Amino acid sequence: MVKEEYQVHQFVELSGALTDFNAFALNGTGQVSDYLQTLTNIVGEDIVEQLLSTFSAVYEASADETMFINGIRQQILGDMKLGPVARNLIKLWYTGTWYQLPNSWREDFGKSEQDTTFFVSSASYTEGLLWQAIDANPSGAKGPGYGSWSQPPRINFDNAWQFKPSTKFR
Repeated sequence: MVKEEYQVHQFVELSGALTDFNAFALNGTGQVSDYLQTLTNIVGEDIVEQLLSTFSAVYEASADETMFINGIRQQILGDMKLGPVARNLIKLWYTGTWYQLPNSWREDFGKSEQDTTFFVSSASYTEGLLWQAIDANPSGAKGPGYGSWSQPPRINFDNAWQFKPSTKFR
């Protein structure tokens, strides 16, 4: 696997683990490359590489889903450097918006001119995972059809990401 393809694969798997959406759903948004590029532009290649390699190490060291979840909580979400980045990645996938990193993170790990709150692309709002999660259509886009609002949402979540302990990234 070429390095860029491997990085995209890791990014999709990390994103899936953080959002609980599988690769099919994430790729279906059309936002994978835009979100990876946004992340790289803002935090830099070194931090992206550290985030992805930490994810891979946790994944490969986990014998079961409980170990994996605890590893993600401790080594990524609980980390001073990686935690805020991972939480921003979750918000990015769900809303299509990059939110400026906390000032304390920016002071400790570097400021980027691009680290402001913004929509990544014109499609990122309408492709946000939020809409799939609540089985609704984004306001002003993807019209649901006349009268569809009269029925409650039918949440049938079959796009969940799954931990598979026998799978290795290498």
